[in-house]
Amino acid sequence: MKAAYAAAMERLYLACIVVSATALVAITLVIPYGVFMRYVMNSASSWPEPFSVLAMVLFSFVGGAAAYRANVHICVQMLTDAVAPAARKALLTLADLAMVATALFMLIYGTQLVRVTWNQTIAEFPTLSVGITYLPIPLGGLFTLLFIVERLWLGMPPLTSVMYRDQPLAE
Repeated sequence: MKAAYAAAMERLYLACIVVSATALVAITLVIPYGVFMRYVMNSASSWPEPFSVLAMVLFSFVGGAAAYRANVHICVQMLTDAVAPAARKALLTLADLAMVATALFMLIYGTQLVRVTWNQTIAEFPTLSVGITYLPIPLGGLFTLLFIVERLWLGMPPLTSVMYRDQPLAE
């Protein structure tokens, strides 16, 4: 069962990376288009700015879950490095508990936000529900919770994980 959960978390991590990277690339392409249309063509498009905001929400919450799994989230490492190993372990446990609280908050209140705004639309995208645009919040909370369970139950992902592909493997 542990191996199946670890494999599922590996696939979820890859999906988070692909989704957040796609959102970032889309932002990178759309913003210059909006600037070009406004200042060069003198014909401003109304959709690039709200599209970029929506893509940033997706990038932030889904990418944030992946960043937690990869252990590259914002952390006060100077503090954990300055204390004894026993205190370090306690601080890291406290950080994981704070992440559980944060992820639960995102999941519970993000779901409520999605429900409340489901029947509203965005002026620039009249067929798009506002609730759908807020889905990355509870999904990011859920994904983060799943990654926290992985870390607490199985430990950090093994060196064979795709997370480490940009780093040399230990020989």
